Amino acid sequence: MKRSLGALALLSLIVPCAAQEAALRASVFVPPNTVFGEPCARFVEHVNQTYKGTLQIRLVGPDAVPSLEQGNALRSGVVDLACIPPAYYTGVMPEADAAILSTLNFSQQRADGGWEALNKIAHVKENAQMVAGYGDGVQFHIFTNRPVASIAELKALKLRTTPNYTAFFQSLGATPVNMPPGEVQTALERGVVDGYGWPLLGIFDLGWAQHTKFRIDPGFYNVIVYVLANYTRWNALTDAQRTALGKAGEWLETENTRWAAEKSAAERKRQNEAGIAAIDLGAAYRKQAYEAYWTEIARRSPDAVKELRPLLDR
Repeated sequence: MKRSLGALALLSLIVPCAAQEAALRASVFVPPNTVFGEPCARFVEHVNQTYKGTLQIRLVGPDAVPSLEQGNALRSGVVDLACIPPAYYTGVMPEADAAILSTLNFSQQRADGGWEALNKIAHVKENAQMVAGYGDGVQFHIFTNRPVASIAELKALKLRTTPNYTAFFQSLGATPVNMPPGEVQTALERGVVDGYGWPLLGIFDLGWAQHTKFRIDPGFYNVIVYVLANYTRWNALTDAQRTALGKAGEWLETENTRWAAEKSAAERKRQNEAGIAAIDLGAAYRKQAYEAYWTEIARRSPDAVKELRPLLDR
């Protein structure tokens, strides 16, 4: 009897300590070994190594949770964390993409109030807490397999799109074709699309470069991939666990500054060496991209844009 009581006493000391480690399931919108999946994978590895005993995260990719379903999966709690661009949940939170139009980096957004304004909306509409972001410093481009000499010639093209540049493509007169990343290579091979919108980085990882002949410059918008936590799960974590995620987010954003600069310079060189020619359509093209999307977001959420644009667009 004394031995049993002693064992129970020992167990009572062990269990509370073990209970302090939260096991979280995270998803990333592209495979973890691709250029925009790799920062998410490094974030998870950093958490697992640095905060063992407090947090452990298991990461899955789009093979487990399809890319375009990850916003819903986060909102409903199927996953606890998600590394996804705002475009993947603008169906429920159109204001989210105001972030990609920002002229401020993450640190400036936090200091000036833009980050918290977006976060409050995310709590309500996406059931999400904004933990961190990466991709800042990398812009989007149109890539094509056909040359264009002017903005007007883009009217003839069918372009793979996602919600974050559909309004811009429509303003150009191009035909937007919505599809997940996994279908783009086949669509290019079969002539379903003539090109696609995508960040500067990643087209070699995805196998699209062999079907790409031209990159339209200048770049537009700013790539944002958020690390989001399900807000219900976030609130159920201990203070120590939330602090750990926050500190890991700070680490990721510091790493991102170096990562974005190095990756962008290397990618431009690689595309040039692969024979992908840059076509510069000038400042008017870039301005049209921004005005088209601010107008679209304002149409869908006018009150929020009145608050967000002064905080994000300087």
